[in-house]
Amino acid sequence: MLLAVDVGNTNIVLGAYQGERLEFHWRLSANTERTRDEFGILFHQLFLCHGRSLTEVNAVVIASVVPSLTPNVEGACRHYLGVEPLVVDESVDTGMVIKYGDPREVGPDRIVNALAARAKYGVPCVVVDFGTATTFDVVDRHGAYLGGAIAPGIGISVEALFRRAARLSKVPLVRPPRAIGDNTARSLQSGIIFGFAGQVDELVRRIARELGEKPRVIATGGFAELIAPECATVDAVDPLLTLEGLRLVHARHRSGGRGDLG
Repeated sequence: MLLAVDVGNTNIVLGAYQGERLEFHWRLSANTERTRDEFGILFHQLFLCHGRSLTEVNAVVIASVVPSLTPNVEGACRHYLGVEPLVVDESVDTGMVIKYGDPREVGPDRIVNALAARAKYGVPCVVVDFGTATTFDVVDRHGAYLGGAIAPGIGISVEALFRRAARLSKVPLVRPPRAIGDNTARSLQSGIIFGFAGQVDELVRRIARELGEKPRVIATGGFAELIAPECATVDAVDPLLTLEGLRLVHARHRSGGRGDLG
């Protein structure tokens, strides 16, 4: 069994694969204080909830954008699973040409997202990842990673608004009935949800003009299912796209870099 681990700034998403099938998955808060042993206990408890054992795991692949957490996750894999994890960074052959000024500046989650989108949805494509930041990752018609855009994420933007505006209080992030809010809560919901949807559509349209063709647009990340239905340009929502990309990287690594994964 393969354990795929996506360590983000806000959440850690894990998935257990049996071959190409995702058996189960979990989303945890990215507590930067967690130790190696705490991760080991968490892994054990998560598998136990499904009546499974960590002894079934024989491979681990990790993408992390939180350097302070990476050693502890790696250490838990070695100590509690007895597995040397594959950590995706610029030295790992993902099978994707990266046309970026300095490939080391691209987060591994962005590359594995692009890889999974290319394999599942074809090219050209754009991945919109609604995470701590909202990222746009572009793959051209030849399957190469071009780069994209980075915008402040929904969660941190909303938190900053409520922290700095004394008369505004937190509201549930749900779709309002209309764009014209008839009270403060609905006005905030309109600005947040429809506003971020508009941001996505405008950036995607600009990207499409620069590509010279219409790409497939795939939304992923924690807020994808909330925002994507309001976007005119999004073709598919795939909340677990990063895990699939990690599985593909592991499959390529296991085969010695042979074959085309999309």
